[in-house]
Amino acid sequence: MRFRRRTSQAQVGLIVLGLGNPGVEYENTRHNLGFMCVDELSRRLKTRVSEREAKALVGRTRKHAPDGGVVLLAKPQTYMNLSGDSAVALLKQHGLEIDDLWVVYDELDLPFGKLRIRKGGGPGGHNGMASLIERLGADTFVRFRGGVGRPEDATDPVDHLLSVFNAEEMDRLPALVDLICEAVITALHSGIDASMNRFNGRSV
Repeated sequence: MRFRRRTSQAQVGLIVLGLGNPGVEYENTRHNLGFMCVDELSRRLKTRVSEREAKALVGRTRKHAPDGGVVLLAKPQTYMNLSGDSAVALLKQHGLEIDDLWVVYDELDLPFGKLRIRKGGGPGGHNGMASLIERLGADTFVRFRGGVGRPEDATDPVDHLLSVFNAEEMDRLPALVDLICEAVITALHSGIDASMNRFNGRSV
């Protein structure tokens, strides 16, 4: 799927999309790591993710925005397995391409506290990513994946993702969110490759 790009510097040039589920019952769950990172990014970039647009809550900032444009921070309000609906609507509304989308989310197959940044790839069993790839018709967007770890016992992975962080994880969670946000801000300022070289594989 391709979208017509707008050329004005006043327009949104990049979308940073955090994945999660809306509602207070999901606020502190592992599956909402993407939302947590977007909230922290909004604090650092001095904006508020509070406007409703294209099935998402969004905030705009020019701080560190590439090419003098605007960065849109977004949290889809569609629930995780329909995240692609919001992503498509946002890209269409702002005339952007898939490569102008960066996605921040939780990764079950990384140990807790580890960060991986990559361009493209499959969904890896993540329902939000599966929705994005299906609706966009491509998987070439950038991903910032924060490890939340698989359960060591027989706990269903879905139950694990939708449960709150344990005490040890809660102690390390702020550092993980900080690490991911530093990686995103470095990518905004210096480019994805620079961020990958500096942060890929780092853990807290």
